[in-house]
Amino acid sequence: MITADVQQLFDVSANPQDKQRLLSGQVNHAQCPHCGYQGRLATPIVYHDNDKELLLTFFPMELGLPINEQERMIGPLIKQVTDRLPPEKRKAYLFNPQANLTYESMLETILGKDGITPEMLKTQQERMHLIETLMQMTSKSARSELIKQNAALVDEMFFALFSRIAQSALASGQESAARSLIDIQTQLLDETEYGKQLKESVGELEAVQQELQDLGKELTIEKFLDLVAASQSDSRLKAYVSLARGGMDYAFFQMLTERVEKASGEEKTRLENVREKLLGYVAEADKQNEARVKKAQEFIEALLAEADVEKAVTANLDKFTQDAVDFAQQALKQATEKNEYERMGKLQKMIQVLQAASAPPEIALIEQLIQLPDAATVEQALNQSPEVVTQELLDTLAGLIGQMEGQADNPEAKAMSEKIGEVYKIALKISMKRNLA
Repeated sequence: MITADVQQLFDVSANPQDKQRLLSGQVNHAQCPHCGYQGRLATPIVYHDNDKELLLTFFPMELGLPINEQERMIGPLIKQVTDRLPPEKRKAYLFNPQANLTYESMLETILGKDGITPEMLKTQQERMHLIETLMQMTSKSARSELIKQNAALVDEMFFALFSRIAQSALASGQESAARSLIDIQTQLLDETEYGKQLKESVGELEAVQQELQDLGKELTIEKFLDLVAASQSDSRLKAYVSLARGGMDYAFFQMLTERVEKASGEEKTRLENVREKLLGYVAEADKQNEARVKKAQEFIEALLAEADVEKAVTANLDKFTQDAVDFAQQALKQATEKNEYERMGKLQKMIQVLQAASAPPEIALIEQLIQLPDAATVEQALNQSPEVVTQELLDTLAGLIGQMEGQADNPEAKAMSEKIGEVYKIALKISMKRNLA
């Protein structure tokens, strides 16, 4: 007997993360610690997505059970799906679940609803095979030939996949693989059409960033428009949209239109092209931003639906993006304004876990020290572990004291400042003694 993570019902409408869990193969996979065998478990599956009106079933043929027995096992799962839905969302598709003969056909049906065709999946597999083959080669000239033969595969999706593999290698300490991937990336940037475009885009981003930094506080809408209007390439225009989308508001485009109307000849045609391209790039950037925000919202709502929010957040810390953090903070503000106490409590727990995870170790130590009953106990604790008294700890304590002193009219801040000040004096004394020794 071995333990394994088994899940038979994947109800995306109740838990949006179920879809990713199924597609990524995180569940229903076992590895034997005795013989080393690993593979997918033969278990019945029900997949449900109300928004896409999708109810799929898969029953492994290797179980060899008759139809009536299969229905007996899958029936309660489908009933669970139906019971979760409010009456207005119970549609006809629930009475006609789609049976899948293979696990792969079920995944293809799910991805097909997202517009991902079998041809796209095949292309992704080809990209993966190309990366694996490139990593096995040691000759730069042989790699060049292979890259040339597979130039059509090296696109945005290829570089996204390549980046994920490289990050994974670095994170897992595979230094040799990481070095090999860096060498391959250099070749890809120099020897492929998309790579050259990507390299140019990075250069343009750096140039635009420097321009904006140089102007600093002197940057006005007129000067910003001068910079954008003078752009000589699409890459430069995209860089401005990427770094300064907020500055391209109605007033900006109104001024650009006035400049177009005053121009004539080739200059007018050029400015019209600039305006047309900018509008397209801005629309695409806004579309991508909306998609990111929606994804972050679904992620946060799925965590809030968990019984133990703190546990769920802790288990998914690596999946939090800045968009997700921003949405959580905005949701807390809205819940507070509406007096939604249950939601407020869950969001507060979520943010507390995030703050604890992102806080420097010095903050966590200070929080422990100020909870101690008196100065003598604090000194005893620090003397037992004098290595924790670092310059970073002293700087953090000094910074916190300054923040508290800036709130002189706040009694709580004043009391906290006195506690932190006591800890600072003791830590400083221990540090000075150590330096004099």
